[in-house]
Amino acid sequence: MMHFLNQFDHEVNFMVPNLFPDFLSWMPGQENILIFEKERKRCNNLIESADILFSLDYNTPSRLGEAGESFKNAGGIKILIDHHIDPDVKEYDYVLSTIDTTSTSELVYDFITQIDPTKLNIEIAECLYTGIMTDTGSFSFACNYEKTFRIVAELYKLGLDGVKINRLVYNTYSESRLRLLGYALSEKLVVFQEYATAYISLTMEELDKYNYKVGDTEGLVNYALSIKGIKLAALFTEKKKKIRISFRSVGDFSVNKLAGKHYEGGGHKNAAGGDSFVSLDETLIAFERLLSEYKEELV
Repeated sequence: MMHFLNQFDHEVNFMVPNLFPDFLSWMPGQENILIFEKERKRCNNLIESADILFSLDYNTPSRLGEAGESFKNAGGIKILIDHHIDPDVKEYDYVLSTIDTTSTSELVYDFITQIDPTKLNIEIAECLYTGIMTDTGSFSFACNYEKTFRIVAELYKLGLDGVKINRLVYNTYSESRLRLLGYALSEKLVVFQEYATAYISLTMEELDKYNYKVGDTEGLVNYALSIKGIKLAALFTEKKKKIRISFRSVGDFSVNKLAGKHYEGGGHKNAAGGDSFVSLDETLIAFERLLSEYKEELV
């Protein structure tokens, strides 16, 4: 979106609440991304003075953390482009939202091509392809749409190198990240076959031991879900003031409902997140107790 709007000579500022994973640091234009937690005053001023504010890939300002209040109070036109369940439409002037797509990246492609398809270029193609690829786990889930592959074909026509992008995203692990993965699977994986559930938990001490960087646990929950017969997987990661939880499921079990009801979260039917504000041990005990409540749905 930034690359697109820049072509119309708009003054464009792109910000995210906190630091993004290092495996995305190659992306064209990433050096211009503002990190709210590092530049709060500047970001707040830009939010307050903006003529138009786009919300991309989150369905409510509450997902912005500390930036959410500034966003709500801003006087600019607010536009939502998103693919998550139950968008908070009352917070926006215009809404482009559907769950019948792989990713927000596809919706941004639609937005661009309906305005001026001649503005598509290799930088935009690389960004959109990365968004589609990562949101579908390299086209392994949530992508049974003919349109998705037609869009990807159009991006390839612009000179896209999909093999290179796959390598940059998935095959540039640090040694410490790989060792953390090994430790998590060998020592922290808990499996409840009677509930078709598996989970992994990591304390701050364990993360520090393996020199944790943002993004090092990306995709870890999917390993728990890959076990034969497992329908629900979770990753519990200890933060300073909360426990961050990532949920994945297969079939009809909705982790969006689970996260919304018990963990102040949400997302998609089969991929969602939430938070717990008690200790990690208390969180795990409560989660294990919950499983009996959902046994009939899971088994």
